[in-house]
Amino acid sequence: MKERGRMKRNMVVVLLALAVIAAPLFAAGQAEAAAKIIKISNGLNEKHPVLLAQYEFEKYIESRLPGKYDIQVYANAQLGDDVRATEGVRMGTLEMVTTTASPITGLVQEFNIFDLPFIFSNEKEADAIFDGPVGAKLLALLEPKGLKCLAYMENGFRQLTNSVREVKTPEDLKKLKIRTMQNPIHLAAWKALGANPTPMPFSEVFTAMQQKTIDGQENPIPTIYLQKFYEVQKYTTLSGHIYSPFLMLINKKLFDSFPPGDQKVFLDAAVMASKFERQVNRKMNKDLVTELRKAGNIVTELTPEQVAQFRAAVKPVYDEWVPKIGPAFVAEFQKAAAAAK
Repeated sequence: MKERGRMKRNMVVVLLALAVIAAPLFAAGQAEAAAKIIKISNGLNEKHPVLLAQYEFEKYIESRLPGKYDIQVYANAQLGDDVRATEGVRMGTLEMVTTTASPITGLVQEFNIFDLPFIFSNEKEADAIFDGPVGAKLLALLEPKGLKCLAYMENGFRQLTNSVREVKTPEDLKKLKIRTMQNPIHLAAWKALGANPTPMPFSEVFTAMQQKTIDGQENPIPTIYLQKFYEVQKYTTLSGHIYSPFLMLINKKLFDSFPPGDQKVFLDAAVMASKFERQVNRKMNKDLVTELRKAGNIVTELTPEQVAQFRAAVKPVYDEWVPKIGPAFVAEFQKAAAAAK
């Protein structure tokens, strides 16, 4: 009996010891299992400033809410192009996307204003909109559509490249086949400038330029350089014809389901990432123009007089689209931007 009693006591001790050892492992496993996966879709490659900023966003949240959220950043449209990914975020089949404004112009017509050519002259004007009441007003319009924008990031000024000739005036664009997004304002603007706009998915652009299916395209400098468009395009014109933002979107119901403290962390992380991205993007814009020239690209900077010719050529686009966007809102937008000059 005594031997049996000792065996029982020993067994209890062993079980207690195992429980002590297993408890932290079990708790860790539970914490890991409980982590909410947040996938963020992006259409650009891992070296783009937007992707670098998303990694900063990931680190910020996971360091302040350890074990609670698993932020997963996807580059190169792995989860679908911007249009499909944005619709996925609206429907709740995807948590987040960082996209240009174009996929949401069909939901909120006011976002078409970012596609008006030459609406901004410099980054200070853009910041005045993004960080001021007009930018906040725009973002509020997204929420009834199922989208919450955590922050504005910067795609930047779109510049023209082509493989045919140097472009200094609208006349130089005659008959050039220029790839654009499937965007009615962009199409109207390039037609007004005399080019032949050709909508095409971004993933097909390099091959199309390589095979001479199209003559050129338009994108910000970091995209032009990081996608190695200079390998198939000889000429770059710093036209700055359109300034594109990026919007960091999350499903509204998902965001509303977070505790208030977690919502603040997400918003703080987005603001931090936005400031980081704009700073990196602007430095990269300057540095990569130099790299384009080193790669043998002919880079043309337009004079104010030449820019004025382009502005005059796209006036019909304003005549058509300002009434659709809303004259009062366009005036408010332009006034806020002009105040930053």
